[in-house]
Amino acid sequence: MNEKANFKVDPRLASLLGEAYRSTEHAVKELVDNAWDADATIISIMLPDPMTSNPIVVVDNGSGMTEQEVRNEYLVVANDRRSRKGDRTKQLKRLVKGRKGIGKFAGLMVADMMEIETTARGKVTRVIISKEVLLNASRDLERIDLPLSVTGAPSSPTGTIVTLSSLSDRFEFPLPERLKPLLMTEYGREEDVRISVNGVPLGLDDLPGEKFQADENLADAGAVKLSFKVSDGGKSLKQAGIAIRVGGKIVGKPGFFGLEDDPEIPPKLLKKVYGEVEADGLADSVTSDWGDIVENSKAFHALKPVVQTHLKNAVEGVFKREVNLQRARIQRQINLRLAEMPEHRRRFAQAAIEKVMKRFYGESEDKVETVASVILDAFEKDEYWQVLKQIDESKDVDVEAFASALEVFGLLDMALMANQAKSRLKVLDHLDDLIRNPATLEKNVHSVIERNLWVLGYDHSLISSNKTLARTIEEYTSAKFTGARASKRPDLFLAQNLRGDYLLIEFKRPNKEIDRQDQRQAQEYRDDLEPKFGSIVVLLLGKGREATATGQNDPPRLQVISYEALISTARTQLDWLLLELQRDCPHT
Repeated sequence: MNEKANFKVDPRLASLLGEAYRSTEHAVKELVDNAWDADATIISIMLPDPMTSNPIVVVDNGSGMTEQEVRNEYLVVANDRRSRKGDRTKQLKRLVKGRKGIGKFAGLMVADMMEIETTARGKVTRVIISKEVLLNASRDLERIDLPLSVTGAPSSPTGTIVTLSSLSDRFEFPLPERLKPLLMTEYGREEDVRISVNGVPLGLDDLPGEKFQADENLADAGAVKLSFKVSDGGKSLKQAGIAIRVGGKIVGKPGFFGLEDDPEIPPKLLKKVYGEVEADGLADSVTSDWGDIVENSKAFHALKPVVQTHLKNAVEGVFKREVNLQRARIQRQINLRLAEMPEHRRRFAQAAIEKVMKRFYGESEDKVETVASVILDAFEKDEYWQVLKQIDESKDVDVEAFASALEVFGLLDMALMANQAKSRLKVLDHLDDLIRNPATLEKNVHSVIERNLWVLGYDHSLISSNKTLARTIEEYTSAKFTGARASKRPDLFLAQNLRGDYLLIEFKRPNKEIDRQDQRQAQEYRDDLEPKFGSIVVLLLGKGREATATGQNDPPRLQVISYEALISTARTQLDWLLLELQRDCPHT
């Protein structure tokens, strides 16, 4: 015999759903999320003093609900608003925060009685949900009769009032000092909503941690006011970073003004920084859509190091132990190399490394380790060691011997430089053979030049890439060139010099002539990447120019260079260097 079966919803489900929150403060926050989803711009929460019988009241000026919306949407269990109306709110196009239609039960964790009074389209709808009635009911939740009334209110503004009364003694009362940080981390960056708790608007002081403030007057950026907190709690702050406020409006996303690239500051510590900098002097440096700051503007360049210094000092002060551990990590890498050295040489190498660490303080970890590696390589060479030993032994003898030893070091240094120049000339010979081979591809010359950036000349000799830049290029090209377009993926290399300037190189096949279409594509890549990094110079490498692509029509900040010209220029510079070294040291 065939029979039908139905799901039944136990009345206790409402209580269980209400108790799914970590704390009473999280439960109240859920009611604030509901107001946010209703496009409220003003939300007021009144919390009672502990051990009183006063209710919790949450008032908002959102869109409110009609009787039909209360019956057919609000009172439907697990009725996900996003599945019905999308991920954005109707009026302000906010991202919806609701928890799949169960947020309405949040109040039942805090109180035994929840009253909803909502106004929309000139009518006020009131409904009362009693936790006791739900728990004592013997039938399905969907069959319980809830008191509901509708009255006219033609001149009343829209909005909703949620009143939680008969507060439960099973849980701690929601406290302002716990609720405010929770709301601040979630809504502190939002420009179109004002939230107050017990009549006091949310602010930076509501976040835990040590507060820092600074007022500066900068030549290119004008008056600047920095205010932020460094949380000493165990968890990272949501939307951490320093936001830029120009003319009362936050521009772009919060960031760390380059401190994220400082190897001495662990990234996890930056997630504990929250605040903003008021800089009306950046008004002319804001993009046309007010979505970001033009990073290569003079005003921003004046502001960046000032904010970075204040942030670093604050983080180091609060987390001195963690910062020292990060510094020690870099030192450990160097110590591994020092440990492999003969003991009698370590003293000289250590002194040199300390100078390097001071000289390159604040540079990326990769740069410091690269320079340190070169220094250690030199100290591992017998030629250097013998001369340094002679210098050390002669400094306590007489001035003549000491000066003579230093002179020998200079001669040795020039000799090693000359040997390096000769070796580079051999590399250019091999690179010349490579570009003349018809089978050579973009990736072949890319790998060679990326590891020998001196080929690009003195102006580019101090550029370097890093993991962040390489990952950016990989993510960009992977996203832009998919499917059938994957075979057309360009060979790009993004690098940065010590001054902070960026260079984007596109490698073409050595037998490919550069035409106008190639230049337009390179410009497109640059336009896509500049919002992240600021001004970028583009270098197009190939066989040379197509006949119609004359240099007088080149776009700004874009250079076209043939591989042959690149090699020829590098060869000329090395020949000159060798000639100069031979004049100073004829035996090189």
